[in-house]
Amino acid sequence: MEKRKTKKEIVKMLLKNNELEEQDEEELLDLLIDQPISIDVDKQEEAKMTKGDRIADKVSEIAGSWRFIIGFSGFLIFWVILNTTILKGDNQIDEYPFILLNLLLSCLAALQAPVIMMSQNRQAAKDSLRNQNDYRTDLKSELILEELHRQMAEILRNQRKLLRLVEEEEDEKK
Repeated sequence: MEKRKTKKEIVKMLLKNNELEEQDEEELLDLLIDQPISIDVDKQEEAKMTKGDRIADKVSEIAGSWRFIIGFSGFLIFWVILNTTILKGDNQIDEYPFILLNLLLSCLAALQAPVIMMSQNRQAAKDSLRNQNDYRTDLKSELILEELHRQMAEILRNQRKLLRLVEEEEDEKK
């Protein structure tokens, strides 16, 4: 009869293609077999967020919205109209070709880009954690399904044995 594999052996078999360090593999095995492994990634990441992370997320949220695009477009149009038609001659703040406006836009872009990148890097880290959690959950589900399949096969074998015994008793009674 075939030797039944333990859960640890099944997990090791599933992980053998991955390049995990021995310690990481052992931690994963313990997590998969002994403990619930599902985590709320958003809550876990939110607990670790610093004030700078929250600011970066807020700036990214605002800078990536239609409200910002429409508002900033309105500001640019207002700036051009103000300096070409409303203020004339010596009263102009920024004459055509709008060098001051270009400086302001460059400064905004220089400050905004790294803040958005910080937010995206944090989001990428959160996505990676979510992917790892999904992998562990899927692996544990696979182990549970294997065990259920084995148990169902055992139940069916026992049921067939009982059915044979019942049939044999009926044959003896006849």
